[in-house]
Amino acid sequence: MLINVPAREIHAKIVYYGPGLGGKTTNLLRIHGRLPEHARGRMISIATENERTLFFDFLPIDLGQVRGFRVRFHLYTVPGQGYYAASRRLILRDVDGVVFVADSDRRRLLENLESFDDLLRNLRQERLVPERVPLVMQWNKRDVRGAVPTAHLEALLNMYRAPSFESVATQGHGVVETLKACCGGVLRSLENGQTARAAAPSPARAAPPVEPRPHPPHPASPLPAAQR
Repeated sequence: MLINVPAREIHAKIVYYGPGLGGKTTNLLRIHGRLPEHARGRMISIATENERTLFFDFLPIDLGQVRGFRVRFHLYTVPGQGYYAASRRLILRDVDGVVFVADSDRRRLLENLESFDDLLRNLRQERLVPERVPLVMQWNKRDVRGAVPTAHLEALLNMYRAPSFESVATQGHGVVETLKACCGGVLRSLENGQTARAAAPSPARAAPPVEPRPHPPHPASPLPAAQR
């Protein structure tokens, strides 16, 4: 978060995270296309081998102000492939809110799990407490044949019980709702003066190691009878 006092603006950063080709880029393209030109910045695209990293900023006029300051949101995507780990951590630095875009294709459950674990690991490495970061889960590609039931995705991925939305980003369904929920979470955090930054460790002793979360059931295991 950056504060521009002369302009009376707070700059907040929202990062779209998730497995490669899961719909992060499509979300930002849809959002950018819907915003009025006077309220959005130019979209910057950095092409990688299989997907793009996008960035643009926008100033919403319908979300109010925080202590007399307007809030300008900067939206980023991260490359999902494993060999872009350093880029993901760099983009996640100083983040104020996260949208995790999960792929509803049953064949990509393991990639969803690995990507979410990667998100938690990177947040902790940036000295951010994951449960304090405004987070929204998006269950994308709900139109895919044999899509994983949302109840199963909730059980596997939504360990913090964050707001969640079904979406078909290619058609624009659920895209705006997801963004508004994340922006709202960031605004509430700013208004309450909350921070996701972990306290600095005491110089007298090292910080205790972070305990890894229990790994969810293997995605190849059959769903409960009620969810088949």
